[in-house]
Amino acid sequence: MSLVEKFNAAAEKARTFTKRPTDEELLQLYALYKQATVGDNNTPKPGMLDLKAKAKWEFWNKQKGKSQDDARKEYIEFVEKLSASYL
Repeated sequence: MSLVEKFNAAAEKARTFTKRPTDEELLQLYALYKQATVGDNNTPKPGMLDLKAKAKWEFWNKQKGKSQDDARKEYIEFVEKLSASYL
């Protein structure tokens, strides 16, 4: 199974969690997913009043410089770690 296939399988697994991860865990999943699929964040920072978008943007921006393959590997590991608690 290739890295991309493992990544896609982990993304599907994350969607099947029966319990909701913490906000911070969700933001980390989002950031790693975006880094793995899009690459570095090059979007403008959202306004101060859009707290949800701002938090997502900041978490994704922290991943800047990480390769997409490294982000995929981290995402897979993080989903496996979370699945012990949320499946």
